[in-house]
Amino acid sequence: MYEFIERINEAADVKKFKVEELDLLAEEIREALFNRLTKIGGHFGPNFGMVEAEIAMHYVFHSPVDQFVFDVSHQSYPHKILTGRKAGYIYDDHFFEDSGYTNPGESEHDLFNVGHTSTSISLASGLAKARDLKGEKRNVIAVIGDGSLSGGEAMEALNVAGSELNSNFIILVNDNEMAIAENHGGIYRNLAELRKTDGKAENNIFRAFGLDYMYVEKGNDIPALIEAFNRVKDIDHPIVVHIHTTKGLGYQPAVEHKEAWHWCMPFDRETGLPTVDFGDGEDYTSMTAKYIMDKAKKDKDFLVITPAMPMTGGLSEDLRKELGSQYIDVGIAEEQAVAMASGAARNGAKPLVITNTTFIQRTYDQISQDVCINGSAVTILLNYTSFAGLTDVTHLGIFGISAFSNIPNLQILAPSSKSEYLNMLDWALDQNEHPVIILIPGNAVTDREADRDYSNIGRFKVEQQGEKVAILALGDFYQMGESLAAAVKEKLGFEPTLINPRFASTIDTELLEQLKEKHSLIVTLEDGILDGGFGQKIDAYYSTSDVKVKNYGLEKKFYDRYDPAKLLEELGMTNEAMVDDIRELL
Repeated sequence: MYEFIERINEAADVKKFKVEELDLLAEEIREALFNRLTKIGGHFGPNFGMVEAEIAMHYVFHSPVDQFVFDVSHQSYPHKILTGRKAGYIYDDHFFEDSGYTNPGESEHDLFNVGHTSTSISLASGLAKARDLKGEKRNVIAVIGDGSLSGGEAMEALNVAGSELNSNFIILVNDNEMAIAENHGGIYRNLAELRKTDGKAENNIFRAFGLDYMYVEKGNDIPALIEAFNRVKDIDHPIVVHIHTTKGLGYQPAVEHKEAWHWCMPFDRETGLPTVDFGDGEDYTSMTAKYIMDKAKKDKDFLVITPAMPMTGGLSEDLRKELGSQYIDVGIAEEQAVAMASGAARNGAKPLVITNTTFIQRTYDQISQDVCINGSAVTILLNYTSFAGLTDVTHLGIFGISAFSNIPNLQILAPSSKSEYLNMLDWALDQNEHPVIILIPGNAVTDREADRDYSNIGRFKVEQQGEKVAILALGDFYQMGESLAAAVKEKLGFEPTLINPRFASTIDTELLEQLKEKHSLIVTLEDGILDGGFGQKIDAYYSTSDVKVKNYGLEKKFYDRYDPAKLLEELGMTNEAMVDDIRELL
């Protein structure tokens, strides 16, 4: 089935093919991608659209002597197949040997472990500068696309490359006319103009930066790509090679519905339907979309801002159109989203910024400087905050509480139920005193009565009054706290106090003081790393008292592609292990 792929054991083997055989190799690579993606899912459209380009890159250049840096690296699957990692695509029992991104631990052909956007030109510019300092000769190629040019770091890198680098540096712009959703920003109008004029438009953003420029209309045509790459190989100055590709090429549903097929769950190839059934129960993403649409209809000051992540809040293309002027996608530019929200709040709007926790890390300075110092009532809604959500090392959501909870004036709310989540959104958006981050729960939807007002900052809620042990179960670990409380009662014969902290950034010192009267042990549960997190704040408060504190959470480390249930066992966070700890500490 894989006649041509089987002939590739290392990158140099691609050069042994006749040019006329490379289209057949491309067909086999797509079959290998189907084999993997239909069974375990992954990034579909970016990889299918770049098959020909990556074949041509390896046909012309000499990796790893010539160095490739893939932006986001979610389009690097064909590159992996061509660099000795075919087993992870054609053999089912080898799937999990390869991550969904470039990884130096897998191969010398991968320079960086990359999963965030707009970084490739910056990283590659450093490679080029070091090469020149050492007097070496090699091509350095930065690959960027899928909307990543809209990121500020990409603009900074283009600025440096066009003015400060005077040697070989090749920037391959994969223009598939898409980000995850549709592209936004003036740069993409210029790309469209360049496509329309076959690269000859007088208005050329790359030349404006001082870069040489080449356009390739047939970005999925291997001979055309080989010709272009041979022209720029060993070039003595920076150049942009702008190729026009089709995202999802090779699977018509992915071509027709590019946004839906940017990333996929395991699916049936014939129907295109997912083969994973999540049931018909409520989920927080669809709940969020409904809330946003209802809020927009009732409140014309409400504004939704997203850095190219509309679907993390369930905002489909139809819903985005319905929101109209109350919605803006700033492109892959998280810093712009947060600073813009501060400006909007200052002029009376009620901004809601939506993205994933892993991406908001890029905005620490904007949250601290532009929002919190200025006291702007910005609400930031973060998805995939849970250790059980995204498990690739580049996409972990477990650092959010630790990273942001110590910024003054910022309130981080960790809802533990449906009503609490919706009520927190209402409160955050309608108040005008505090910047607020709300962590979307990452577990099953449950509900119980919840407060509507959170203006008493840092006030915890006692959900079950008990004795001896107080369990402070934060956010989407509240359900774990309920289970642990029941296990303590069953195994140890007393009912512990169960507390829903609600605030991840501020502690309730009044309640903590009261707990000293009937409790000798405090247990904290948090869905994040312990260092700098919620539990350590509790531990510090009790440090000079006789009350013992046991913190449960994750270690400060870069976990990668782990099994969440097994990780809890390793961390001693099963009911059995925690009850044993409690028994010993008492």
